[in-house]
Amino acid sequence: MSARETILGRIRDAQTLAPPAPQPIPREYRTGRDLPDDERVELLVDRLVDYKAHVHRCSAAELPGTIARVLDGIGARTAGVPAGLNDSWTSVFGGDVVVDSSDVPAPELSRLDAVVTASTVTCAETGTIFLDGGADQGRRALTLVPDTHVCVVPLDTIEVGVPESLARLVPQRPTTMISGPSATSDIELERVEGVHGPRNLHVVIVDQAVGGGHLP
Repeated sequence: MSARETILGRIRDAQTLAPPAPQPIPREYRTGRDLPDDERVELLVDRLVDYKAHVHRCSAAELPGTIARVLDGIGARTAGVPAGLNDSWTSVFGGDVVVDSSDVPAPELSRLDAVVTASTVTCAETGTIFLDGGADQGRRALTLVPDTHVCVVPLDTIEVGVPESLARLVPQRPTTMISGPSATSDIELERVEGVHGPRNLHVVIVDQAVGGGHLP
């Protein structure tokens, strides 16, 4: 008998000992919390800065110029974007805008200087940005391989806490949660950035209530 058959056999034996019907799990989370716009944004900015993310604020009309300034500020010559991102967002950027495709092997994404995406929802309390793989956010690899991620967070997508944020997600969609730039610490507590994703995270908070990826 192979090791695979042994493992599967043990799993089947364990399942016979399980209760006949799954027991309901209580999920009495605190929900429905809200804060005035200014307080919600202030809380989010505090968390993002603590995580060493770069925060920029602008209006919808200023968004293309803000994204261009961020990309120019890091010396970017090429910026990757998901296929569903609004073209106007990168219209002021003077470098090359590369539209991502699933046909592009993930290792080739490392040639991009940065990636620009929208977001689905953001939790102010934890400073966590949620991406669900939508057309204006792209595949997971696109936001993990390039060294810099420029993520747009509209005001109307910022929630106070985790339960409120999760309520706006579709469980069946692939979800990526971002809390600051990628970093880890080894047993000696030596911080290393860029191990599991971008070393640099720029969050552009749009001060108006707008739909992600579809600004006028």
